[in-house]
Amino acid sequence: MNIQNAQKAVDAWIKDHGVRYFNELTNMAQLTEEVGEVARIIARRYGEQSEKESDKSKDLGEELADVLFVILCLANQTGINLQDAFDQKLALKTTRDRERHQRNPKLK
Repeated sequence: MNIQNAQKAVDAWIKDHGVRYFNELTNMAQLTEEVGEVARIIARRYGEQSEKESDKSKDLGEELADVLFVILCLANQTGINLQDAFDQKLALKTTRDRERHQRNPKLK
C-alpha cells in the first residue's frame, strides 16, 4: 500500500467507525502521546534503561503504526497529500545530502 492509499484507508475507517476526525489539536496531542510510547519502548529495549516487566509485551510495530495512523489523520484533515509531500522531501534530501553522509567521519 502506498501512502496515498493509506490516507484513503484511514479516511474510510474514520467515516465507517470513527464518527469524525478529532480536531487537529487533539490529534497533535494524540501524536505526541503515541511518539512517547515509541520512545519508552526504544529507551528501555535498546537504550540503557531497564525494561519493566509490563513493558516487555509492548509491540514496537503496533506503536509505530499508531504514530502513522495519527499522522495520516492529520494529513487528511489538513488537506495534505502525504505521498506528494514525501516524494518531494525524498527528492530534496537526495539532492541536498547526496554525499554528505558518506563524507561524515562519524558514520565510518
